Amino acid sequence: MKRYCLALDLIDEPQLIAEYENWHRAENGWKEIRESILVSGILDMQIYRTGNRLFMIMETDDQFSFEKKAQMDNENPKVQEWEQLMWKFQQPLPWAKPGEKWILLEKIFQL
Repeated sequence: MKRYCLALDLIDEPQLIAEYENWHRAENGWKEIRESILVSGILDMQIYRTGNRLFMIMETDDQFSFEKKAQMDNENPKVQEWEQLMWKFQQPLPWAKPGEKWILLEKIFQL
């Protein structure tokens, strides 16, 4: 099993942040998105928020790759629809490359 941690910012408007959180409640999530996450080899995913910064923790199987996930997402119209909807709320981190959303964090400490 592998663990990845990623970060992304939301647009810093309380109404948009509340709406984003509402979309991520279990009863509002799209089943096709959950299925696409699981099929890609992600075993568990959690998203935390402080202010407008999001922090995602992903636990994956050993076969997971970001390249494979990106290819699967690009070929899935429902995932593309979801990503378009979420982009209404999201903004790239200041140091993100063009088109980059979630940024992989570098582990700098472990006890």
